[in-house]
Amino acid sequence: MNKPISITAIHSISPLGISLEEAWKNYRHNNHYIKIKNFKGDKALVSELSEETKIEINELKNSDSNYRNLDNTVLYAMYVSRKAIKQANWKASYNFGINIGSSRGATSLFEKYHEDFLSDNKAKTLTSPTTTLGNISSWVAHDLQTYGPEISHSITCSTALHALLNGIAWINSGMSDKFLVGGSEAPLTPFTIAQMQALKIYAKKNDAYPCKALDLDKKLNTMVLGEGASVICLEKGKKRNALAIIEGFGYATEILEHNISISTEAECFQRSMKMALKEINSDEIDCIVMHAPGTIKGDVSEYKAIKKVFGNNIPALTTNKWKIGHTFGASGMLSVEMAILMLQKQQFIEVPFVEKLEDPKQIKKVLVNAVGFGGNAVSIVLCLNK
Repeated sequence: MNKPISITAIHSISPLGISLEEAWKNYRHNNHYIKIKNFKGDKALVSELSEETKIEINELKNSDSNYRNLDNTVLYAMYVSRKAIKQANWKASYNFGINIGSSRGATSLFEKYHEDFLSDNKAKTLTSPTTTLGNISSWVAHDLQTYGPEISHSITCSTALHALLNGIAWINSGMSDKFLVGGSEAPLTPFTIAQMQALKIYAKKNDAYPCKALDLDKKLNTMVLGEGASVICLEKGKKRNALAIIEGFGYATEILEHNISISTEAECFQRSMKMALKEINSDEIDCIVMHAPGTIKGDVSEYKAIKKVFGNNIPALTTNKWKIGHTFGASGMLSVEMAILMLQKQQFIEVPFVEKLEDPKQIKKVLVNAVGFGGNAVSIVLCLNK
């Protein structure tokens, strides 16, 4: 790290709720938020936003005529961004940067517009501007009335943590001293579900825990899709109001052997974690929030990478995907939120069906992992503000 960077605010919407307090309350029990949903006659396991949250998003959508044609990915990002900058006491005049990405982008709108096109061979007027990936950060910037740089991108499931890397780079370069970063995803659509099912990685059994993320002995793939958005406010230096400090970061990309896989021992994670730990003794890491998507190969390969890096002194391991599903491009920042909550509350969040190991006696440093299709890994080390 060239300079310390503070996380001065975080806000999310997910199946866990619409506030940090609600998320923490729902992390502390062993229930999950996965249920069966109908998709044009077909059924699939998903993790949805609560009805209360959907009402909040609908109110935002109807608050401005310009917002009524926006996809949920944009509306989710706008909602959490408003809350985050209010928490951080940022003003529009600060002209902070914005980088909010998404793996899939405007899935619902794109499917709707394409269906309309197939019926009459004509595209609706707003088809292009409302389905481009770049309109997430653009609309957030418009809504917050800030003139700073705005970026949107897709690096599949590690999108949000790549946004965090971009924010770090801009701040360390001196080009900005504040950046709003994160991810937004609304993938619960028939075509998106069908794509995941075609890969044969999707959960089929609606048992006590449909997504067996971090169960290294499972015999079936159990990934489940979830929806949500999460953003954090980054500021240069150590701030008195910091929720956590970014102490290390790492990234790596593997050479593709298969469109969706990473190597047997997740070489990308080995490199990203080693880079994040460059100035940190691995013994100082108290726990790891794993990417752990609930697939057989994905979970095991990440665990093998952790063993390679940490040897016999493996930190406590956890994940949130068994509870809220895989939120694709937003998942990495929801994992950061989980890490910050554990740091703030000094309580480890367990995976109930994984054999219980000894909980960490203290939680001073947490490593967070995320990876996308093909091996685009990011690792972040967070610590308490000292």
